[in-house]
Amino acid sequence: MSKRKAPQENPNAGITDFLSELANYERNVNRAIHKYNAYRKAASVISKYPTKIKSGAEAKKLDGVGAKIAEKIDEFLSTGKLRKLEKIRQDDTSSSINFLTRVSGIGPAAARKFVDEGIKTLGGKYFEDFEKRIPRREMLEMQEIVLCEVKKVDPKYIATVCGSFRRGAESSGDMDILLTHPDFTSESPKQPKLLHQVVDQLENVHFITDTLSKGETKFMGVGRLSSKEDGTDYPYRRIDIRLIPQDQYYCGVLYFTGSDLFNKNMRAHALEMGFTLNEYSIRPLGVTGVAGEPLPVESEKDIFDYIQWKYREPEERSE
Repeated sequence: MSKRKAPQENPNAGITDFLSELANYERNVNRAIHKYNAYRKAASVISKYPTKIKSGAEAKKLDGVGAKIAEKIDEFLSTGKLRKLEKIRQDDTSSSINFLTRVSGIGPAAARKFVDEGIKTLGGKYFEDFEKRIPRREMLEMQEIVLCEVKKVDPKYIATVCGSFRRGAESSGDMDILLTHPDFTSESPKQPKLLHQVVDQLENVHFITDTLSKGETKFMGVGRLSSKEDGTDYPYRRIDIRLIPQDQYYCGVLYFTGSDLFNKNMRAHALEMGFTLNEYSIRPLGVTGVAGEPLPVESEKDIFDYIQWKYREPEERSE
C-alpha cells in the first residue's frame, strides 16, 4: 500500500506570484475588476496544479487560464520576468497607489485621489513604520495625549479610541478616534470646525505630523509620540479621526469597536427583537417591516437594553 505524499509547496509559485501582482495592479491602479478577477482565478487554479508547469500551452488547458495569460506564462518561463510588470514597478504613480492601498484604512479610490493630489512620496517616507504593529503600551500613551488635548480645545468634546485597541488587543494596526460635540447633531448643519480645531491642536503639540486628507467629518493622517528617553524616535503611525453627530455617537462607538463578527451577531439579534441597528442608529421595525424614528441613545448600554441583550464590555466582543 503506497504512502500518502506529504503536502508540497506550490511548484508554480513564480507564476502565481506575478499573476497576483498583476491582479492587485488592475484592482488598485486601473480599477479593472474584471481583469483583477481573471488574474486571481488563474493564480488560484495554478496554485493547485500538482506539478511544475512547463509552458503556456500546458497552463491553458486549465479552467480559468486564457490565451493572454498563457502568453505571459511563456514569457515568464523563458525570461524569468515579465515586461509589463517591470514597467509597472518603474512607474511612480502605480507604485504609489499600490503602496497606499497597503496602508491601513486606505482603499483604491482614496489612494488614487491622494496620488492625483500629489501625495506620492508621503507613503514611501513612512512605509516601513506603517507596516509595524502598534504595541498596546504605545497606544495607551497616544490615547492619553489625544484625550488630554481634545479637552483643552473644549471640555464638552467626547472622544473614544475604538477598534481592536478598545477590545483590549495587545497591538493595533492604526489609531481610530471617534469624536463628538453637543453642537453637532444629525439635525444640525455640518460643523467642520469641530474636527479641524482638534486636528490643529494635535498638530500644535507635534502629535500629528502629516495630513493625508481632511474633510468635514473625517481626518486621515500621520502622527507619532515624541522621542523616547534614550533619544530614539517612535515610529510614525496612521491616525484617523471621525466627527460623529452626538445623537449617533454611541451607535458609532459600538460599530467601530467591533469585532466584525460581534457586530454581525448583534445586528441579527436586533432584527429578531424587532429593531434595525447600524453605525448611525437603532430603530424599531413596524409590522410592515418599515423602520421607525431613531431611538434616543446616550450610551452603548442603551443599545443592549433595547434589544434585551446582556451588556458586554468591549474586551468581551472579540468573537
